[in-house]
Amino acid sequence: MSQQIEPLISLKSAGVYRAKRWLIRDINLEVYPGEIVTLIGPNGSGKSTTLKTAIGLEKPDEGQARRKKDLTIGYVPQKFHIDGTMPLTVRRLMSLTKSYPNDLIEETLKSVGVLEYIDASVQTLSGGELQRALIARAFIAKPDLLVLDEPVQGVDYAGEAALYDMIEAFRAETGCGILLISHDLHVVMAKTDRVLCLNGHVCCTGTPERVVNDPQYLELFGARATESVALYRHDHDHTHLVDGRVMHKDGSITDHCHNHDGHHDHSAEKGGDHAG
Repeated sequence: MSQQIEPLISLKSAGVYRAKRWLIRDINLEVYPGEIVTLIGPNGSGKSTTLKTAIGLEKPDEGQARRKKDLTIGYVPQKFHIDGTMPLTVRRLMSLTKSYPNDLIEETLKSVGVLEYIDASVQTLSGGELQRALIARAFIAKPDLLVLDEPVQGVDYAGEAALYDMIEAFRAETGCGILLISHDLHVVMAKTDRVLCLNGHVCCTGTPERVVNDPQYLELFGARATESVALYRHDHDHTHLVDGRVMHKDGSITDHCHNHDGHHDHSAEKGGDHAG
């Protein structure tokens, strides 16, 4: 990313100190227009604190947090609590902080697949339906920066992939930057442009292909790290699996594990950069 382009948000040597301990320290982070940056790390590693500091919900106790002037942010929090006695429809949810034309609300809900629930009570939605409605609420203002803290919680595996595809399509359509927290390492490594692996500080950072080979990443995630290499980003219309097979967009699998001279080809297991 060219340094001539101003980042949407940046942290420089940022630290947050609470309850007599550092939650995060020496965090450097930048998100530019059009890129997806994902924060990963074990529970309690400071991912949510880093995200909140970057967008101004937490104030750093050391270092700097900067945001582009007039930056608009669409935010999907990790937890969204609604009083069970409060009458709130999906339509009303979309306009809680700002009024939007009804046709825009309908169009946005349709784009995420929950238009049929527009007049349903939010409390009656399933986990996946609620997440889609919250993402629609973040989409509707066409923000410069989309911020998502565990956006697929409560969603089944098939729904996860669909939601990430939808987020990626929104980035392609609007050119917004995306800051994402996720535990879904296999999806993160397939979808994101840049990864920051946190454990109170930045353990490693770079492209998914670089991070999955970093010893600190492997130490933090163990067996899950191996799983995350199974699907990695590819610019073509197929995805290499860790066992050497190829998965196509239609879900079909082609076995190219053996090359023409009969030897097993392990190139897909190396996690190198195959974006060619």
